[in-house]
Amino acid sequence: MTDHETKPVVFFDGSCPLCRAEIGMYENSAPEGALRFVDISEPAAALPPDLDREKAMARFHVIGQDGRMLSGAAAFVALWRHLPGWRRVAGIASLPGMTPLLECGYRLFLHARPGLVRLFVAARRLRPAR
Repeated sequence: MTDHETKPVVFFDGSCPLCRAEIGMYENSAPEGALRFVDISEPAAALPPDLDREKAMARFHVIGQDGRMLSGAAAFVALWRHLPGWRRVAGIASLPGMTPLLECGYRLFLHARPGLVRLFVAARRLRPAR
C-alpha cells in the first residue's frame, strides 16, 4: 500500500505567496501525519503519473485516501474533511449543488489570482513588523 492510499496528498504551488500562506494555515491545523503536502514548484517534487507539472501548477490537486485525483473545489472539500475546524465547511460544501458553485468561484479566482497575489505581497510589505 502506498502513502497516498493511507493519507491524502495535497499538491500546492509553493512559488505562489498566497498559496503558500493558505497551505501554511492548513498545515498548522492538520492533525500530525494526517496529510502529506507536496510543493510542486520544487523541481524534485514527485508527481503521480496522471499529473504533469503544468497541470499541477494550473489548479489545486489532492489525491484522496481512495487514491482518486481531485482538482479545484472538489480537492479543497477533500482537504477540509481532514482539518478540525474545517469539517463543517466541508459538510456544507458537500451539499447538493454546492461543490459546482464553489468550482465556479474557484475558476473566477484562478483568473484573478495574479492580481490577488500582487495585492497580497504588497499588503504584507505594508504590515508592521512584529
